[in-house]
Amino acid sequence: MTHQLVRTISTRWDPASVFSYLLDFENAEEWDAGTVSCRRTSGDGGVGTHYRNVSEFRGNETELDYVVETLEPGRRFVITGTNKTVTSKDTVTVRPSDAGSEVEYRAEMTFKGLAALASPFLNKPLQKLADDTEAQLASTLERRARENPG
Repeated sequence: MTHQLVRTISTRWDPASVFSYLLDFENAEEWDAGTVSCRRTSGDGGVGTHYRNVSEFRGNETELDYVVETLEPGRRFVITGTNKTVTSKDTVTVRPSDAGSEVEYRAEMTFKGLAALASPFLNKPLQKLADDTEAQLASTLERRARENPG
C-alpha cells in the first residue's frame, strides 16, 4: 500500500531561489518536520546526488538513503529515499505565482516487510506529519523571503 501526501505552499520568495533552496536536500533539516538531520554523501546536487537522512516518525528515528533521480532545473525534482522498511519518493515542483512562488510537495511512501502490515494504520499519523511539514515549510520559506528579498 502506497500512501500519497500532497501539499501546496505559496510564498513571496522568488521561484529560482525557492527551487535552489529545496533542491539542496540538506536544507530539509529546516523545513521538513520529520527530518532530524540530512547530509550530502556524494554528488554535486544534481541527478545521482546521494543524501543520508535521519527522520523521526512516531517517536522512532530511522535512516534513509536518498538519491536525486530527476531534475528539471528551476522547475521540478524527484528524490527517493530507501531503507529496509520504506521507500519515500518526494516530488517537488516550483511554479511562479503572482505573489512569488507556489510549491507542490508530493510524498509517496511505500512500506515494506513487517512495516507493510502496519501500513493501513499509518494514514492518520502520516497526514499529521504532512500537515506539520506544510506549516514548517511555509514558515521557513517566508522567513527566507524576508532574509533574501529579491
